[in-house]
Amino acid sequence: MGSLEIKKDSGVIRLEIQKPEIHNAFDPGLIDELKTAFQQIAINARAVLLSSQGDSFCAGADLRWMKNMVNYSVEENRRDSLELFDMIHAIRTCPVPVVARVHGPAIGGGAGLVSACDIALAGPHARFGFTEVRLGLLPAIISPFVLEKIGRSAASRYFLSGETFSVTEAMRIGLINGLFESDQDLDLGVEKLLSRLVKNGPTAMRECKKMILESSGRILEERERVAGLIARQRTSEEGQEGMNAFLQKRTADFAD
Repeated sequence: MGSLEIKKDSGVIRLEIQKPEIHNAFDPGLIDELKTAFQQIAINARAVLLSSQGDSFCAGADLRWMKNMVNYSVEENRRDSLELFDMIHAIRTCPVPVVARVHGPAIGGGAGLVSACDIALAGPHARFGFTEVRLGLLPAIISPFVLEKIGRSAASRYFLSGETFSVTEAMRIGLINGLFESDQDLDLGVEKLLSRLVKNGPTAMRECKKMILESSGRILEERERVAGLIARQRTSEEGQEGMNAFLQKRTADFAD
């Protein structure tokens, strides 16, 4: 059974991640489903809505996947990382507007997922964080997308501190584009935005999105570099200690 439900409704393709039991965390299967779905978005669609079931939007990497990563070689880590990059890049370059409904925590790769969407609307229970440094790792794969979205100053603060931050702060730094006082208000806001998008000129929206992407940095050129960065860090002594400490629920003992 897949982890992604796909529905089409009045020009809107609705993608819902359905892994609430593990907080909609990534694993190779979900990464492949998302990448394939976004690569196959038909140009006659008017918009895409990305949402999740359960209490969390996306908690980053699945623990079972992380357990496997501990034993990966540098090359295996690099290949794994390239798959994640390609999935996020498929979202960013989707030919039609992509709207994220962020109702709960979006951590690590989950926050990277938000950064790749054109418009992100969030409810009061949303929380965000780039917590990789706590594990002796780097937010390498998501970094080009996040830096494009929130800029160097905010990325420096939250990449280096590893702290989580509120929906209000996410709004301030530009990670999200709207916040709502309740999940009910969030749903109303999402549907209002979608109804507006489907009334716009479809060719104009596609060309507008292409114009924005062409004016942005050349993210694809970063693909190999960031995959190499995280592959080396995961297999380093510090990365191994951080991941094992997390999986064993203990404090990491990082050497100076």
